[in-house]
Amino acid sequence: MKIFSIYKRLKRYLHNTLWIMSDKIASLGVGFLVTVVVARYLGPEEFGIFSYAISVSALFAAAGHMGLSGLVIREIVQKPDERDATLGTTLGLKFIGMVLGYALLIVYAFIYEGVASIEFAVLVVAGAAMLLGPFDIIDFWFQAFLQARYVTFSRLAGLVISSVTKLSFVFLGLGVVYFVAANLLQTIVTAAALIIAYKIKSKIRISEWYFSWEKAKELFSQGWVIYLGSIFAVIYLKVDQVMLRWLEGSEAVGVYAVAAQLSEAWYFVPVAIVASFFPKLIKLREESLEKFNKRLQQLFDLLFVLAVGVAVVMTLLSEWIIVLFFGGHYTESASVLVIHTWAAVFIFMRAAFSRWILIENALMFSLITQGAGALVNVVLNLFLIPSFGAKGAAYGTLISYAFASFFSLLFYSKTRPVFFMMLKSFVFPFRCFRVKVSK
Repeated sequence: MKIFSIYKRLKRYLHNTLWIMSDKIASLGVGFLVTVVVARYLGPEEFGIFSYAISVSALFAAAGHMGLSGLVIREIVQKPDERDATLGTTLGLKFIGMVLGYALLIVYAFIYEGVASIEFAVLVVAGAAMLLGPFDIIDFWFQAFLQARYVTFSRLAGLVISSVTKLSFVFLGLGVVYFVAANLLQTIVTAAALIIAYKIKSKIRISEWYFSWEKAKELFSQGWVIYLGSIFAVIYLKVDQVMLRWLEGSEAVGVYAVAAQLSEAWYFVPVAIVASFFPKLIKLREESLEKFNKRLQQLFDLLFVLAVGVAVVMTLLSEWIIVLFFGGHYTESASVLVIHTWAAVFIFMRAAFSRWILIENALMFSLITQGAGALVNVVLNLFLIPSFGAKGAAYGTLISYAFASFFSLLFYSKTRPVFFMMLKSFVFPFRCFRVKVSK
C-alpha cells in the first residue's frame, strides 16, 4: 500500500522520466547499432575523422548553449505571464551564439585543417547543425510541463531517418562526409518535428514570441556564469578527442571514440531522472529544507547505485563487447573503456548537483568547478596522451570529472554539505546493511 501511495504521488514525474528514458534508450539501441555498422565500415582512421568533427562542432556549439536550460524551465514554471518573452528572448540569444560559434568553427577549420582537406569539409557540414540548435528551447517548454513524450517522438523521427540514411550510405559505399551530413539531417528533422509538436500542444504560438532586451539582461545576468560553465563542461567532455587528433592522429581518435561512446551512452540516465524531478525539487525547497535535503539524498543514492552498476558491467564485459560489436580493429578500445566508464560515477552525481546549483543560486561555484575541470583535463591530456595514447585521455577524463564534480565541493562552505551527501551515497550499501541489522 505504501508503494502504491508513493507511486500515485510521483506518477507524473515517473511517467515523464520513462518518456525521456525511452527516447534515450531508443537512441542507445538504434543509434548504437548504426554506429557499429558505420564504425566497422569506415575503420578506425575515418571513424576518427567523423568523431573528431562531431567533437569540434560540440566545442564551438557551446557558444550558443547560453547555459539557459534550467533557468528557462524555472522561468516558464514560475512566471507564466512572461512565457512568450522568455521563449523569444532565449531563441534570439541562442541563435546569436550559434551563428558566432559556427563562424569561429569555419575559421578554425580554415586555419588548422586547410580548405582542401577532408577534415575541412566534415567540420563545415557537422557545424551547420549548430544553426538549428536554438530550437531546443521547445524541449525546455515540454520539460517544464512534464510532457517529454512529444520531445521523444520528435527525436525518434530524426533518429530513424538519419539511421536509415547512414545505412543507405554504407550500402552505396560513400565517404565520411556523407555520414556527417546524415547527422545534420537528423538535426533538421528533429527541429521540424519539435516545431510541429509545439504548434499542436501550446496555446502560445511561435509568432507571439518576442525578443526583449530587458528579459535578455535578466536571463544573462543570472545565466552568464552557467554559460561560461557550460563552455568549460563541453571542453572537458570533448577536448580529449580533439587533443588526441592533434597529438596522436585520427586512428587514436577512432579507438577512443568507440570506448567513449559506449561509456557516455549511459549519461542519459541521470539527465532523464533529474530533469523530471527538477520541478518537484524547486517546490520542495520553497516548502521545507528538510524534505528537500531528504529527497536530494535519495536522488544521489539512486544515481550512485545506477552509475556503479553500469561501471561494473562495462568493466567486466569491455573486451567482449568491443570485439563482438566493433571487431578486431578496435581491440585497443577495451582498455580505454575500462578506465573511461568509471567517470560515470561522477557524471551521474553531477546531474543532480547541477540542479542544486540552480536552486541554491550557487552559480559562481559551477563556473569555478567547470573551469577547473576543463583546465585539469587539458593539462593531464598534454602529459598523459604522449605517453599512454587513448588510455591517457581516458585517465585525464576520469580524474578531471572526479575533481570538478566531487572533490572540489569540499573546499567551499556552501557546497560542503552536498559533498558529504555524495560521500554518504558512496557508502550506500553499508548504510542499507546497517539499517537491516538494526531492525
